[in-house]
Amino acid sequence: MIVPTPHHSEDSGDYGRDTLKADCAKCFGLCCVSLPFAASSDFAMDKQAGQPCRHLQSDFRCGIHDSLREKGFRGCTVYDCFGAGQKVSQVTYSGTDWRQAPETAKQMFEVFPVMRQLHELLAYLTQALSYEDAHLIHEELREQLSATQQLTELPPEKILELDIPVHRAEVNILLLKTSELVREEARRRYKGTAPRKNLKGRGADLIGAKLKGADLKFQSFRGAYLIAADLRDADLRITDLIGADFRDADIRGADLSRSLFLTQFQINAAKGNAATKIPPALERPFHWA
Repeated sequence: MIVPTPHHSEDSGDYGRDTLKADCAKCFGLCCVSLPFAASSDFAMDKQAGQPCRHLQSDFRCGIHDSLREKGFRGCTVYDCFGAGQKVSQVTYSGTDWRQAPETAKQMFEVFPVMRQLHELLAYLTQALSYEDAHLIHEELREQLSATQQLTELPPEKILELDIPVHRAEVNILLLKTSELVREEARRRYKGTAPRKNLKGRGADLIGAKLKGADLKFQSFRGAYLIAADLRDADLRITDLIGADFRDADIRGADLSRSLFLTQFQINAAKGNAATKIPPALERPFHWA
């Protein structure tokens, strides 16, 4: 049976999806400086927060961009800033980079991860507004989208004063309502055999879980640990995946074409192939088989 497609609305607020995609050409290499990483399977060396990566060039490009995974920097190919890098570089600091104005460097590196969280919330709210089945709360979603967008426009010292956990909690209430409305309406329309309704997916420890070919439609895997889970050929349509950890999850042949709140970051972290179905707004990672 065909799974009903969640009705999409043209009303997705003033924030376009392109604004929420990373544009490294307009960024001052902020993820290569601001963020720390430790030598591991994801990174070939240790780096402290605020310390430029040794591969960062004078033009803010990566010197090994075409061979990151081969040289031990798999984590760099997974990361996504939701467009926060260019926002901080071109808007918050008006296009003046931290090399031109070294007195701004420390503050800029601290602002970036805060902006990244705000842009992640903007991405979720924008997606929530695209679902017509959540029309009952569209006005609340629009108000929260506008409020969050205004926070991204604050001067840097004000951004650093924000209580991000409190704001995330407020946004999450609306995102949870959206998920419940969309999934419940999809269940109502569904004409096939109802899939399992409760896998205890929300926040669950499903590390290494054997879910090959599983019917996971309409489930909530919010915050679930799906690290290295076998999800080959699984059906994840109209499944809430917000915050789910997809590191090394095997999604070859899986259908995530209408998954809820799926991000590029999650897709990048998983193992997929040409048969994996993903939402049209996301890009197929170059490192997939």
